[in-house]
Amino acid sequence: MPARNVALIGVLLLVAVFAALNWSVITATTTLSLGFTQIQAPLGLVLLGILAILTAVFLFYLVYLQSHVLLEHRRHARELEASRELADQAEVSRFTELRAFVDSRLHEVESSLSAQLGELRDRVERDTRDLR
Repeated sequence: MPARNVALIGVLLLVAVFAALNWSVITATTTLSLGFTQIQAPLGLVLLGILAILTAVFLFYLVYLQSHVLLEHRRHARELEASRELADQAEVSRFTELRAFVDSRLHEVESSLSAQLGELRDRVERDTRDLR
């Protein structure tokens, strides 16, 4: 479990222990001002409720953020794979073109060598006839 999760669980446990130890004070009714009116309510429970709501909002946001990042990661992975396949196809095409070029040059060199060998053979035969 990541240290961040352990720290979050530890803080929530500390808040729960603190609330349990001070429950009588937390549930004590007091006068609370809402700005336009005053009500009688336990301030500790109101603050614990606000803490619970903020924690839930934070957790929902965290789940949303992680799912969004996961979806983006998958989309990027698909795009990367498509780019990799396109690059592989381009590389295969370049190798095919290179092979065709090398084959044509090899054919040209072979023809040139055959012609030169033919000329040399003719010279040698001519020279051997002249020597006889």
